[in-house]
Amino acid sequence: MTGFQLSPRLAADSIFLVDWPLCQVRLMDDARFPWLILVPRRDGLEEWTELSPEDQSVLSIEIARAGRGLAQRFSPRKLNVGALGNIVRQMHVHVIARFESDAAWPGPVWGQGVRAPYEEEPRERLTADLLRLFS
Repeated sequence: MTGFQLSPRLAADSIFLVDWPLCQVRLMDDARFPWLILVPRRDGLEEWTELSPEDQSVLSIEIARAGRGLAQRFSPRKLNVGALGNIVRQMHVHVIARFESDAAWPGPVWGQGVRAPYEEEPRERLTADLLRLFS
């Protein structure tokens, strides 16, 4: 995967979890929402339509895998999946566990309130739980 560089914004706002066959999997550093970000490790990629058909298939499988992990860990009311790219141009997919009690329900999580970074112990516990589910 030569040439792949993570957007500085994604790096600042999220925590590395694991590399899957296509994507780098990251935890959004916002304790208000269980939120994963999948970043295909392809140089210069901005749109999902730029992925090869093979990579599109792998991305679909990895989105489902992320969703299953969040569902198993959190039992959410709904899983949201989105790839906007309006602020961060680098291709990435959000997979978010949603609850009727969350701070943004029923609207989108983007632009809602102020991000609440994880404290160290809860972050470490959650990352360990997710990595176990993903292994």
